[in-house]
Parts: sequence; C-alpha cells; structure tokens
Amino acid sequence: MIWTVATATGRLVVREQLEPDDEPGLLELFAACDDWFEATTGGPSGPGDVQSLFYALPEGASFEDKRLFTIRDGEKIVGLIDAVLGHPHRTAVAVGLFLVAPSHRGRGVGAAVARVLLDEARESGLDTVTASAHNAWPPGQAFLRTLGFTVGPPAEPSGNRATAAGETPARRATLTLQP
Repeated sequence: MIWTVATATGRLVVREQLEPDDEPGLLELFAACDDWFEATTGGPSGPGDVQSLFYALPEGASFEDKRLFTIRDGEKIVGLIDAVLGHPHRTAVAVGLFLVAPSHRGRGVGAAVARVLLDEARESGLDTVTASAHNAWPPGQAFLRTLGFTVGPPAEPSGNRATAAGETPARRATLTLQP
C-alpha cells in the first residue's frame, strides 16, 4: 500500500514493505538517527540493524505478520515504521520502531503519518496498538502520549531480538482504537 500524507514539510509518501534498493537509504536514515540508537541501545547503528528489521519478531509472531513502512520525502527515506500484525493478540498491532530523521522531527511528520496508519488499522478491524517507549528517549514517550497512548511500567524484553549491553528497558505503550 502507498499513502500520501500532507504535513507541514509538504506531501510525504508512506510505502508498505521494503525493496532491496532501499538498503542504502535505510543505512543513511539509521546513521542520521544515531542520537536515538545511542540513547536507547547504548551505541550507534550499524549495518546489522537494517538486516535485523527483517528478522526481529516478538515471541509467537510469524514473518508473514511483519510490516515495514518507509516515509519518503521525494526519493529520500526520512522515516521507518516496524510493525507486527496480530500481536500481542489477534486484533492488535505491535509497533517496535517508529523512526523519523532529525531533519523531519518536531514538524508534525510523525503525528501526521501515525494518524493515517492508525486510521488504516482501525478501518481494518484492529482494536489495539502497542509500542515500545524508552525512558532514555523522552521525546518518544511524549509523542506516544500526544497520540493518546498510555505508557506503562518497564517491561521485560521479548522476542528474538538481541539486546545491546547499554540498552535501557522499554515500556509498553498501549492505545485502544475506537470504532
């Protein structure tokens, strides 16, 4: 699927699923977002982080349920959303990563894209969205609260993703979608 999202920075495109040609743009996005990686994992991003997008799943989830969305400003990838349908229950979606390039942060891009995807989730019959919220990244928690999420206490890591030595515990944020 492809959505065009009106933002204060202009029209952006959100595209579901990645293509092999997207890897250089994702590496560039990850390098630009090293502030987030260092705050939440204790170190900078690396090429393995892009590959792990395809394999990191919460326990009990299948690869068929994995969705990766890119946010594009023209040809440039300026954001990435990693989500798993049907987790933690059949009518839920778990968002593991919602990354926006520093050049597009604080300008309503994340909120505009999130609203489009939340509307899509609601229309497809999903009733719950969960997301990871790190204590080491207060802007992320503020973003989730602005969207109506409730941020819970720190949670134990789950799934098949390896954690880094300096990684801080994440909190589970939850949003109930109203019909």
